[in-house]
Amino acid sequence: MAKSIFVTATGTDIGKTYVSGLIVKKMREFGLNCGYYKPVLSGAENINGELVPGDCKHVVDTAELKIKPLDCLSYCFLDAVSPHLAAERVNTVINPDKISSDYQKISKNYDYMLLEGAGGITCPMSANEKRVYLLWELIKKLEQNVIVVADGGLGTINSILTTVEYIRNKEIKINGIILNNYDKNNFMHRDNLEMVERLTGIKVIATVAKDDKDLDIKKEDLEEIFE
Repeated sequence: MAKSIFVTATGTDIGKTYVSGLIVKKMREFGLNCGYYKPVLSGAENINGELVPGDCKHVVDTAELKIKPLDCLSYCFLDAVSPHLAAERVNTVINPDKISSDYQKISKNYDYMLLEGAGGITCPMSANEKRVYLLWELIKKLEQNVIVVADGGLGTINSILTTVEYIRNKEIKINGIILNNYDKNNFMHRDNLEMVERLTGIKVIATVAKDDKDLDIKKEDLEEIFE
């Protein structure tokens, strides 16, 4: 079985995909056979009648994976809305068992796997009149630990503490936090990092500045987040 980690975030458009690409790229630069899987993507592009999953394409291109972007996911939808609604609009129901099966097949090709979620930890995957199936439930089904991607700027302390508390309440282990759009010369960003570590007891394993092309992290520290 491949060692793995699931990347979630404090919300939508925080930079999960950007950070995921940097992690997989760095792992492979370290000589580690790391793959990528995104269970569900909504907001794909329609190019000449074919859906192109932009998030998957970004990671595949960044990490120079020798696979097609569509081979990295189980469900791909055009509408840039919550997965449950995107699926509903095309008369599809997202099946966690299919996701689990697909993940098992893909992970056999790698020693390490990075999984990327959609939206934040409470993102709805499917919904019917009886219940709503949320992302955290899928993470539990796949038996994953997580890292949390958050913005480095104003308001991130509250967003991180709220997200961390929710994840802990669901008994999911958090292996680290990564701050995106982080400016080391900004006194507030530096204080945010200090306060987040102090208040959560979780290490900020890396910071990513705007448009960074590399992840500044030691090999042993990066390997440590995969279990």
